[in-house]
Amino acid sequence: MTAKEYLNQAYRLEHFIRLEKEEIEYWQEIACSVSSPGFEEHFNATRNTEAPFVKTIYKIMEYQDELNKKLNKLIKLKEEIKQVIDAVEDNDERAVLQYRYLKNYSWARIGDLLVADERTVRRWHNKALAHVVIPDNPTII
Repeated sequence: MTAKEYLNQAYRLEHFIRLEKEEIEYWQEIACSVSSPGFEEHFNATRNTEAPFVKTIYKIMEYQDELNKKLNKLIKLKEEIKQVIDAVEDNDERAVLQYRYLKNYSWARIGDLLVADERTVRRWHNKALAHVVIPDNPTII
């Protein structure tokens, strides 16, 4: 695994978390929607007597459990990545790595923050990647 692949893991995990949140929102909408009532009276011994939204609530709970696991993994991963970035000696290189991999800023925004053009920021980034030391047992998503 290269330094760039290792550092990019947090971005990818955040993307998966956003997708999980969207899925939860979808199922919450389904759970809140009102279905039409059935007024006919008939008895069916094998009929499920649970309210229709109960399955949806269980689905939401499953997604929330999965989301919590991913959030915990993201926190652990970002702490690990921060330690790796903090070990880079050059201040400019360290700042570029923090903005890019911990805050997910674009090259242009990093350049604005560091008062440097985009080419300089990319040069610092490439030099910084050479100075990144991946831990022996890195967290892998």
